[in-house]
Amino acid sequence: MNFLAHAMGGFGKGEGGEGGGFGAFLPLILMFAIFYFLLIRPQQKKAKAHKQLLASIKKGDRVVSSGGLHGVVTGLTDEVVTMEIAPKIRVKVSRGSISGVAGHAQ
Repeated sequence: MNFLAHAMGGFGKGEGGEGGGFGAFLPLILMFAIFYFLLIRPQQKKAKAHKQLLASIKKGDRVVSSGGLHGVVTGLTDEVVTMEIAPKIRVKVSRGSISGVAGHAQ
C-alpha cells in the first residue's frame, strides 16, 4: 500500500502538472492566429474584391453569373442586373449572383 501513496504523492504539490496562466492559452492564441491568416483574412479580401466588382459593373460589360450565364449588361438597378444572353433575349439576375466581368462588349 505504501507504493500507492508514494505514486500519488506528486499530484497536489504543483510539480510540473500545472502550467502558467499565459502558457496555457498560448496554443489557443497560436491556433487562432493560424486560422486568421489562413482562412478568415483571405476570405475577407475575396469578399471585398467581389463587392468592388459588383459596384464597378456598368452597361455594356460582358458578365458571367454564378449559374454560368454569359451575357452583356443592358440595364442596372441596385439589386437587379438585366443581361442580354442572345439577340433580343434578356434575363434579370440578382446583382449578387454576378461572379465575374469578362470585359467590355464591342
